[in-house]
Amino acid sequence: MPELTFSAYAAVYVYLIMLTIQWIVAAVTKAKQPNAVPGKLDSSLSHDSFVFRAHRTFMNSLENSPLFLATVFLGFFLNLNSMAFALCIWIYVAARLIHMILYYAIATEKNPSPRSYFFLIAAMANMVMLLLIGLRLL
Repeated sequence: MPELTFSAYAAVYVYLIMLTIQWIVAAVTKAKQPNAVPGKLDSSLSHDSFVFRAHRTFMNSLENSPLFLATVFLGFFLNLNSMAFALCIWIYVAARLIHMILYYAIATEKNPSPRSYFFLIAAMANMVMLLLIGLRLL
C-alpha cells in the first residue's frame, strides 16, 4: 500500500504548508500595523480586526498541531497505512483549511461560529485516528 503512505505524507505536507502560510499572514499583517511591537498583540483588538483573526488562526493551529502531528507520526511509526487512517488525516487537514478560511473571512464574536464546526470535524478526525492506533496496539 505505498500509495496510502504517500497520500498520508502528502496530507501532512499540505498541513505544514498551511501552517507556513498562516505564520506569514499573521506576521505580515501585524508588522504592518502602526507602532507594532514584536511579540505583543494590541489587547484592544477583537474579531473585527483581521490582525487579531490572522493571529488567532495561527495560534489556534499551533495549539492543535502537537496532538495532530504526534498522532499521525505514531501511526506512521506503527506502520498504520490503512485507508481509514489516511482519510482521517485528509479530513483533518481539509477541516483545518476551511477553519482557516472562515476565520480569515468572518468577523464574529458568535459562539459557535461557522468555523467552530470545522474545528470539531478536525478534532473528531484526530480522535478516530487515536482510536485506530489504539486498535492497532491491542
